[in-house]
Amino acid sequence: MTQSELPVLTKKDFESDQDVRWCPGCGDYSILAQTQKTMPDFGVAKEKIVFISGIGCSGRLPYYMNTFGFHTIHGRAATIATGLKGARPDLMVWVITGDGDALSIGGNHLIHAMRRNVDMKMIMFNNRIYGLTKGQASPTSPIGKKTKSTPMGTIETPIIPLNLVAAAEASFIARSVDTHSEHLQEMMHRAGEHTGAAFLEVLQNCNIFNDGAWRDFTDKSVKEDRMLVLKHGEPMIFGAEKNKGIRLNGLQPEVVTIGENGVTVADLWVHDETDQDATRTQILSRMWWPDFPVPVGVFRRVPRPTHDELLVAQIDEAKAARAAKGPVDLQRLLSGGETWTVS
Repeated sequence: MTQSELPVLTKKDFESDQDVRWCPGCGDYSILAQTQKTMPDFGVAKEKIVFISGIGCSGRLPYYMNTFGFHTIHGRAATIATGLKGARPDLMVWVITGDGDALSIGGNHLIHAMRRNVDMKMIMFNNRIYGLTKGQASPTSPIGKKTKSTPMGTIETPIIPLNLVAAAEASFIARSVDTHSEHLQEMMHRAGEHTGAAFLEVLQNCNIFNDGAWRDFTDKSVKEDRMLVLKHGEPMIFGAEKNKGIRLNGLQPEVVTIGENGVTVADLWVHDETDQDATRTQILSRMWWPDFPVPVGVFRRVPRPTHDELLVAQIDEAKAARAAKGPVDLQRLLSGGETWTVS
């Protein structure tokens, strides 16, 4: 069946028969809803879509998607996805993970999936806490955060997820917020359309163990002044009155007011998500409240050969080279090369 022959799918087609079980008010509900709403956009049969998760509250999501899926082991979702995509490059592979699952035990696997440009779409739920294990500090918890595992406050510098994946040369990098449903749908759609390693960080609330983790800049009453919505090819402007902007002074960003001290829109940093150099992506990823507005949107989108494309091409080349040598002489193969006679 070709894509044009596929039945028109809706959100309901991607809803499984399982009861959704997260804490009331959890941001996971919003992420699940936007995921189910976005899937029909791609025109891909449900049987060709796979959701793979690790351990944590986010790990339950594959149960709630009416697609194929794996609920795998702690930190290894990216590894399973790499193997699956290599064996079945025809599948659309999504990875669902959390800040603890992806950045602690799974940190090494995350880095290599990104640098290899595995054609997967990874959504990382970031609530800055271990929720499923009842409220311990995670790799993204801020310094001084008091939790059950850090009663005097964490002394560890938090990981900046987008900075990490930019250093690993991820070919698509984006950020959204669980409660900003239209923007989140747009980011999921953009990630799904990308060919290569797509990483989408979702700033997500855990109302039980870390309520209000992002409230200082995501609440409706303040987000205009404290968040920067990135738009490709447009100057970085924010603020309720749209009179604030970001200017680059060399490689140092600075907040300026349009109309003051001779500053005009022409002086502002124009966002280019197709910039092959990840340096500016890393600068953007390190911009954070209260010194800067927090950027959301697509940070980076660049084309690169994917891991499965290169793998399949290499296998085909090896097969062709072997075939050109004629039939295989098994005895010669076993006794050839570096052999020794032991007396």
